[in-house]
Amino acid sequence: MYTKISKALSALCLWLGVAGLMGLIAAVSWLVFGRYVLNSTPTWAESLALLMVLYVTMFGVAVGVRNSSHIGLESFLVLAPDWLRKRMEYLIHLLVLLFGAAMAVSCASLAESVWAYRLPTLGISEGWKYIPAVICGSLMVLFSIEHILALAHGREIEAI
Repeated sequence: MYTKISKALSALCLWLGVAGLMGLIAAVSWLVFGRYVLNSTPTWAESLALLMVLYVTMFGVAVGVRNSSHIGLESFLVLAPDWLRKRMEYLIHLLVLLFGAAMAVSCASLAESVWAYRLPTLGISEGWKYIPAVICGSLMVLFSIEHILALAHGREIEAI
């Protein structure tokens, strides 16, 4: 059940990332069109594009953690004996879990501290810049737990 939920969350992140990327392309296209064709730069488009880059990146990172496609030193693990390899895999997933938890907590604190401030070109709270890292960090924790449980039961995580 936990794996099904994780897989669904990962697929949702992937689709949100794709939608965000399409929105990012639209915002940048409108920015270029406004600047060079209309000779009137839409200031909100650049701010929106920067905000969307954060969301697309963080959703992609979460999917990468679940699919184990993040940067790793797996070439060294291939050379290690089985008893050491399994312990190192546990350690790697534990470190990713701790990093995700620290990122989620720290960014939630940052979002809370700047929530009263507004992004002038978008009219929304500046805290929205930190929400994607909170979501990503939380998902990294969930996905790392899934990997640790899979290791304990001798299973592989099926990538989406």
